[in-house]
Amino acid sequence: MNTRTKLRTTGGATLLAFLLLMTTVFVAARPAEATPATDSRDQVLEWNQIFIDTLIATNTANSSSQRLGAIVQSGVFDAYNGIERRYSPIYVSQEAPRGSSRRAAVIAAAYTSLAGLFPSRQTQLYASYLDSLAALTDDDGDGGKSRERGIAWGTFVAQQVLAWRAADGFSISQPAFIGGTTIGQWRPTTTQNATCTSMSAQPLAFTSMFVLQSNDLFRPPPPRGLNDSSYFSDLSAVRALGALTGSTRTAEQTALAPFWEGNASTHWNQAANQLARANHLSMSENSRLLAVLNIAMADTAFTSWSAKRYYGADPSSVTWRPFTAIREGSVDPDATWRPLVNTPCHPEYPAGHPAQNGAASTILLNSFSDGSGSFVLTTGSTSFTYSSITQAREDGNNARIWGGMHYPSTVEVSDAMGASIGLYVDQTAMQRVNGANESE
Repeated sequence: MNTRTKLRTTGGATLLAFLLLMTTVFVAARPAEATPATDSRDQVLEWNQIFIDTLIATNTANSSSQRLGAIVQSGVFDAYNGIERRYSPIYVSQEAPRGSSRRAAVIAAAYTSLAGLFPSRQTQLYASYLDSLAALTDDDGDGGKSRERGIAWGTFVAQQVLAWRAADGFSISQPAFIGGTTIGQWRPTTTQNATCTSMSAQPLAFTSMFVLQSNDLFRPPPPRGLNDSSYFSDLSAVRALGALTGSTRTAEQTALAPFWEGNASTHWNQAANQLARANHLSMSENSRLLAVLNIAMADTAFTSWSAKRYYGADPSSVTWRPFTAIREGSVDPDATWRPLVNTPCHPEYPAGHPAQNGAASTILLNSFSDGSGSFVLTTGSTSFTYSSITQAREDGNNARIWGGMHYPSTVEVSDAMGASIGLYVDQTAMQRVNGANESE
């Protein structure tokens, strides 16, 4: 297992200064409440781990994972919150029948959501469902009626959320988008990947938001031009750091680049789950934390893909990948250059993973001080242990340059965009109801 214990300083002074500034702002924004759960088995975290395990077992694409996570955690949050109203709801505004078990509601909501979204995992999920229910005790000593009411309520809430998101536009096919051949414009990188014939995951650009009013509310400004000095420095940095062979990367950077190509939802849910346990958050706090995290990441994904599609269709916007720019551009072209990590099949600007890193780390830094606990992240059979949220954020961002997939300026803009979305979601959604207190 690899261990990361010190804040990295690679990747540019501007980006590092931004990250350190954001850390300071967000830690001060909302100190974490740490009311311990009354039961050592926290069903919110238990089923979040089952969600993580399901993503891994099904090898779910990163591009669709954020939406799935937001659906699951919305159901869990509204189910728990509908029994003891501490926060404003996400979608289901009804209150649960009096005397419903909170823990049973969480189990039923998570199971119903996951079974609906991952039908191929029905057998495994049902076994986990039975195990979770078997571990429950009667909350009120009423012969199991509280548990049964909780199960019915959690199932109802999850079904409502599933129906809501079934009509969000994600499943609607869109005409293939292939960009253009204008200098600087994105086009499929078929030379590197024969299956890259049109923009992948394009429906994300047309999916309705969870919290944001529109997918252009936090759209970043147009990318810098071909004649800007930052474009030349961008090309130089990726050419040197991101090359498959002959690069200036360290061995550690070479290992981190493909690692952080892994699923962003898996990584940041792993971090949140482990930090919540280490800091003894209550079930109520955990339900909100995971809902805010996954919703912010989903709305960030929709914003990112909307911007990719918008700028990718503009011949004047520089959205081509380093693979194309270095091989076919007018600045010292090198037709033999290849990146360390295969180039994703969608426009370069903005960058999806760095936007996710900005959103997720912002949520976590609003709830935990940096360095408040260590967490283990995994991609395949590789793991890294982090003791700093900011360090993980920076590694994840720099990995896009080390992998040869993104330019430094795009990474910086995208991280800031995600951070803004994360802060907005955390400050406007699921807000505390006046007079509500934490009890579990």
